[in-house]
Amino acid sequence: MGIIAWIILGGLAGWIASLILGEREGILAYIVTGIIGAFIGGFVYAQFRHHPVTGFNLHSLAVAVVGSLILILIVRAVRGRK
Repeated sequence: MGIIAWIILGGLAGWIASLILGEREGILAYIVTGIIGAFIGGFVYAQFRHHPVTGFNLHSLAVAVVGSLILILIVRAVRGRK
């Protein structure tokens, strides 16, 4: 995937995860959350499946959203926020 696709997928995944958990951040935070979340989601997914997540599709978006949710929950736990 090209860098523009990573940014778009990351921004979308971070935004969706933030909506689910009630976070209100800026576009840059959504992009960063989504990109890091995609790595986390990909790692977690690889532990349960043997084939990698590739491409720009709904499946990749879902994995990135799950990873973003995990990331936001970890950040909340570290910050001590409910």
